[in-house]
Parts: sequence; structure tokens; C-alpha cells
Amino acid sequence: MTQQYRITLLPGDGIGPEIMAVTVEVLNAIAAKFALKFDFTEALIGGAAIDATETPLPDETLAQCKASDAVLLAAIGGYKWDNLPRHQRPETGLLGLRAGLNLFANLRPATILPQLVDASTLKREVVEGVDIMVVRELTGGVYFGQPKGIFATETGEKRGVNSMAYSEGEIDRIARVGFETAKKRQGRLCSVDKANVLDVSQLWRDRVTEMAQQYPDVELSHLYVDNAAMQLVRAPKQFDTIVTGNLFGDILSDAAAMLTGSIGMLPSASLGDPGQPGVFEPVHGSAPDIAGEDKANPLAQVLSAAMMLRYGLDQPEAASHIEQAVLGVLDQGYRTGDIMSEGMKQVGCSEMGAVLLKTMDNG
Repeated sequence: MTQQYRITLLPGDGIGPEIMAVTVEVLNAIAAKFALKFDFTEALIGGAAIDATETPLPDETLAQCKASDAVLLAAIGGYKWDNLPRHQRPETGLLGLRAGLNLFANLRPATILPQLVDASTLKREVVEGVDIMVVRELTGGVYFGQPKGIFATETGEKRGVNSMAYSEGEIDRIARVGFETAKKRQGRLCSVDKANVLDVSQLWRDRVTEMAQQYPDVELSHLYVDNAAMQLVRAPKQFDTIVTGNLFGDILSDAAAMLTGSIGMLPSASLGDPGQPGVFEPVHGSAPDIAGEDKANPLAQVLSAAMMLRYGLDQPEAASHIEQAVLGVLDQGYRTGDIMSEGMKQVGCSEMGAVLLKTMDNG
């Protein structure tokens, strides 16, 4: 019996439409193989939405996403919109999407693929075998805390304020995702905070420590964020699963991503409560400097679709088929410019998609 899913596509800006087009072809091929049916609906977000509606997240887009089984997002932003007021910037639309769908947990894997180990800027012996999952809290912390803004003081000098705030409930729900994720991996969870100087981090550490009693099969450790950043580049293989707040997770997940040699290979999943649609997107940006030139690497977007199948639609076999096809393409030596190395075959975005489809068909 065919299973049917409503998928909202948010191509966004820059290279977004190019990598989304490849991914839709991959999903259609997967649908034929696994008795699935995807009803795709495109919607506007980011710079494209600003140009069309003067807002980075139209009400229609958020409503469409809420009515979907999952949301596939490509990339947003670009130089064109950098000087707009903050409430009109593309990134504000992304924050609004996360808040509107209550996507409080962001899962970002950083896995060294054997075919790309030498693409890392770190030594092979440091990064070979790295497999890290960063679980980042996504709808709280300093990005959403109140009060915030730029205010005039009594002297007339401007003062910028952002508040880092977490409630017990916000900490508990992301900690639970961290423990559950670690339980399915190697059973090791590192909680990252700054409890030596921040009261909010002390509460974070207290709650995570208390929750550990419910997970005796998970080994819990704690690191201050500055030490965690150092350890990621010094000895990344010590990490299995990392759970941390919004600001620290934003920074550490990007640092972990670059262990792999290219941010262009990494997917992510943003999840809310069970039964609610998640958002699945590549870690990289919109790369406006190569937009429209058929140079983009579509593999992170394709792998984001695999995460959608695995975590959003409970279709692990279909997800694995895509992931194995990506490895097969790399085994054959095909590379886009961002992961190109000597002796490999350089291809563009559309050709990488064609090779991927052929590999899937033969698999």
C-alpha cells in the first residue's frame, strides 16, 4: 500500500532552488522504489519572500508548513538583503519558522566519510573515524530571551541588550532529546555550558545532571563551552553526542561541521513535539557567489531529505538507500568543486544529481 506524505518545499535563495531541484528528483525516485507518494508544495521564505511580499516569513508559508508532514528547506539569505532592518532580514524568517513550528531540537551530525577524510584541514589521525551528533536547543536562550534590543541610556549612549534565559521545562525537553539520541548511538552524552560564570548555565547543568538518573545506560559528562571548542579541534573522537543551548550549539555545530572538510556535505534536522512537522535543511548557506552557475554541491540537501525520511517520516530503509547512494557516488570519484581533490572527477550540481539517480537505480 502506498504511503502518502505532504511535503512543503522552501527553496529559498542563492543556490537553494538548484539543490532543491536535484533533491526532488531523488525523492521521486525513492518514492517509486519504496511505494511512497510525496505531494510537494513550494512556499516562499527568506530573501525570495522579502522580494515578493516584503516579509521574510509570509503567514501563508507558516500555515502551509504547519499543514505538512515535513518541511524541506534549502538555504536563505544573501548580500542583497544584508542591510535591511533586522525584522526584515531573511534570517528573521528562519527564526520565525522555528518558533512557529516549535522546533526546539536541532540535530546536526558531523561524520567523517572515509572517502573525504583527506578533505579535512586537520590531520588524518585526528579526524579519521569522527562521528559526532550535536543536539542544539533551538527556540530559547539568547536568541529569544527578553528583554532584548538597542536602547538609549540616560547619557544618550546606546546600549545593546540580549538576555540568555532558560526555564527548567525548556532544559528538560532538550536534555531528554540528547539522552535519547545518545542512547541510540554510543551511549555517551556531553553537556556543554558555561556554569562557572553564567547562572542560566548552572541551572542547565543542574537539570541535565538530575535527568541523567533516568538514563543509567548513558555516560554523562560536562564541559565548559570554551574547553569544548578546544577539544573539538584537539581530539574530536572523544565526542559521541553533544547537547547544548542555542548560542553555544550554533557555534560548536559549525566548528564540528568543518572537521569534515566541507560544510557542503552536512545535513540537519529541526524537530518539535511528536507528530508535528520537522524542518530538514543543509548546514551550509545560500552561496550567492555561485548561484545559477551549476557549481553547488547538492549532497547536503539530499542527505537532509534522508534525515527527513528517517526522523520525520519514519522511513529508515528509504533513508538508508539515499545515504548508500551518496557513498556510492563518492566511491566512484565524483566531486563538486568544494570537495574536489586530485584524481577525482569534478562535476556540477545537475550532473552530480544525474550520477546519484543512476547509482540509486543500480542499487
